[in-house]
Amino acid sequence: MTAYHQMSSIRLGLALAVLAAAWAGGDAGHAQTLHRFGQSVQPVYEGWSQNPDGSFTMWFGYLNRNYEEEPHIPTGAANGFEPGPADRGQPTHFYPRRQSFVFGVPVPADWGDRNLVWTVTVNGTTYQALGSLWNSWVLDEGVWRANRGAGLSGRYGDQALTNQPPRVAIVGDARASTTVGSALALTATASDDGLPGPQDRRPPGGYDPLPNDLPTIGGRRSGAGSGIGGPTDQNVVKVRNAYETGLAVTWLHHRGPGRVTFSPMVTPVQPVDGQATTAVQFSEPGTYTIRAAADDGSYISTADVTVVVK
Repeated sequence: MTAYHQMSSIRLGLALAVLAAAWAGGDAGHAQTLHRFGQSVQPVYEGWSQNPDGSFTMWFGYLNRNYEEEPHIPTGAANGFEPGPADRGQPTHFYPRRQSFVFGVPVPADWGDRNLVWTVTVNGTTYQALGSLWNSWVLDEGVWRANRGAGLSGRYGDQALTNQPPRVAIVGDARASTTVGSALALTATASDDGLPGPQDRRPPGGYDPLPNDLPTIGGRRSGAGSGIGGPTDQNVVKVRNAYETGLAVTWLHHRGPGRVTFSPMVTPVQPVDGQATTAVQFSEPGTYTIRAAADDGSYISTADVTVVVK
């Protein structure tokens, strides 16, 4: 292992250790307790990548400690960045549990040694993630896969450099409108370079979901930001969704109030160049950002459509 990858492995191990400690502890001091709602959201800095023009992209995700509550936190003091604009494309809708590489924040080539701080306050508790351009936070395919729960099987060196992120785009206008309860069809096109390609990693019979009898702990679901009960699965954009064909599109509720449902939420793209279509419905009026996340099993690329719901 090179010194570079030793440093990346140390950084990854430290980050996971800190996250695991925070994950287990919860906000009320009940270690190993599963909470449906009432808990905090921990923003997570995933690392940085350099862009062809010399600028950088800092990648962020989060850990929503609730198994069901999906808080809606508008951008601002309770969900914002500093220095610079508070709104840097972060979600205002937070899915349960660990969601990695949710969005990237571009910073200029002369960013230097400053920190980019993301602050999130949920259920009365505030946490921060500090992004920096330290060499120990540089990203490659192995770190992407490890942080996404796919193990340490990423390819390094020349192999890693050959794998490019998938491409994705919304078909038609990037702005649409609908009414509450009406189904709106959305389509994205996605393509990839074929790497890492289809992978057979599903156990016989598939994966078992988490049990539905999680304890109800954490207080009432009421008031601003209290959220709505949702899926008890952990990751929304799962690497295993791309295993069958090597490319999948997951539709996400990135911003906006209320509840958003997709049918289907995940669409394998086959052949490699193709379309992914879903029907989306909204429970409340408002302005929403719906995101199509193309996943090749290592990297994620996204495209957004704004939907005004009356």
